[in-house]
Amino acid sequence: MSGNVDIKRLSLNQITTENWSLREAIEGCVRHDIPSISVWRHKISEIGLKESKNMIKASGLSVSSICRGGMFPAVNASERETRIEDNKRAIEEAAELGTEVLVLVCGPSPNKDLQESRKWVQEGIESLIPFAEQHQVKLGIEPLHPMYAADRSVITTLGEANKMQRMLGSRQVGVIVDVFHVWWDPFLYEEITRASGNILGFHVSDWKVPLPDIFKGRSMMGDGVIDIPRIRQAVEEEGYQGAIEVEIINQDIWNMPGDENLQMIKERFAACV
Repeated sequence: MSGNVDIKRLSLNQITTENWSLREAIEGCVRHDIPSISVWRHKISEIGLKESKNMIKASGLSVSSICRGGMFPAVNASERETRIEDNKRAIEEAAELGTEVLVLVCGPSPNKDLQESRKWVQEGIESLIPFAEQHQVKLGIEPLHPMYAADRSVITTLGEANKMQRMLGSRQVGVIVDVFHVWWDPFLYEEITRASGNILGFHVSDWKVPLPDIFKGRSMMGDGVIDIPRIRQAVEEEGYQGAIEVEIINQDIWNMPGDENLQMIKERFAACV
């Protein structure tokens, strides 16, 4: 199955070139004929939304998504409302940059009560739906690997994300399938089928043994144990034909010369995705 994916579906998730500014990442994509980019909000804030929009427009790149919204749970109502307002700004940024997908990293529990925190996540997303609909931006719930439950997300399986999407009952909400986070799940393929028509993004990297780090643990495609082509085929069978984002958080890869990194991404994308 590997080697059959169209290179035109490749998108650089900007965190993969964390040491580059947005301008450098855009210019790198243009040099290497990478047609799409997923932009991170901290890179937008460095130069402002207007300048970010102008640079992307001038480059001709498509924006596959904005990372990230979410982080809904908080110990008091006023802080939760502050986070809702920040998510509204993220939705506005996504709309301005011409993407219909805001990736949600839903947030950890502030008080050890995971169920309460999951309720806050659902309430937070629900409160954003009218605003997202108004701006024609979809909200992608991204389940993270369970090892991130303590500090990044209480939504840890695709099953949880699917259940929440269905409870919310809105076509404005979907799920993100990131192979690094879901490859291990014994119910993965059943849940991909359940997500049919609601998959808003597909992210690739690999799980190298031993894992070099918890946060910066992702490896280049082909260096680990994940059956990426099988997962790709599964999401495609359920209707997803959008961009495939290469999202690699790894210090050694960040430290590579950026152009060398992008060249390797293209080679591995063709061979291993």
